[in-house]
Amino acid sequence: MYQKTKVAFTKLKNNKFFELSVVCVIIISALEIGAKTFTLSNTAISITSLLDIFITLFFLFEISLRFLTEENKRNFFKSAWNVFDTLVVVISLIPINDAEMALLARLVRVFRVLRMVSVVPELRILINSLVKALPQLGYVVLLMFIIFYIYAAVGSFLFSDINPKLWGDIAISMLTLFRIMTFEDWTDIQYETMEIYPYSWIYYMTFIFFTAFAFLNMVIGIVVNVMEEERSKEKNKNQPTLSDLKQEITELKTLILQLDNKKNH
Repeated sequence: MYQKTKVAFTKLKNNKFFELSVVCVIIISALEIGAKTFTLSNTAISITSLLDIFITLFFLFEISLRFLTEENKRNFFKSAWNVFDTLVVVISLIPINDAEMALLARLVRVFRVLRMVSVVPELRILINSLVKALPQLGYVVLLMFIIFYIYAAVGSFLFSDINPKLWGDIAISMLTLFRIMTFEDWTDIQYETMEIYPYSWIYYMTFIFFTAFAFLNMVIGIVVNVMEEERSKEKNKNQPTLSDLKQEITELKTLILQLDNKKNH
């Protein structure tokens, strides 16, 4: 009986229509949260309350289904996405009417939208890639900080008399450089200093080249490389590894030797 139920649940979990239903419910949940930010009539409030109960129960059923169909129940919580989904569902069960926990319950319901990431494999790969790229990006950020610091010090020494509000000290200069890097009216800053230092455009051009172009391409390159690795892992997830193949060959050899020994006897 248990085995039949498990097979039926597994078929339901892997059903494309059910997967699409989960995505649709997540979208409806996002729309319902957005609707609550507007002034609603009493009828609309009642509808959103019923909708909230339905969404909570649906997510509870979906996470229970995933847990029951897991071959090894311990492995279920080894996945960070499963832990996140479970926490969101469990905390969503907190009644909003409870004054002390109302704020927490509302905030957690907002995070339901993030469940789209755990449901859609491509989004999961993107997030995993970004997380795994962080250590490598750390060195790029450090190098960028060094460039910022050097240019801010130079800018403060050269341009502080021209505009103290933008170049008064190294901290303000770094904020000004960040504005230049994002191209927020940076030409106004450039033309202001060029009136005193005609060749100051070299300062701005080289800074923009190093930060907006070179470093941005480095970041993109690191993230794309990690994404390719994650996609390869996802494709080869269900394929046997070299160690698995070696173990199978060893088992086959042992079985053949046992059969030969039986024939000889």
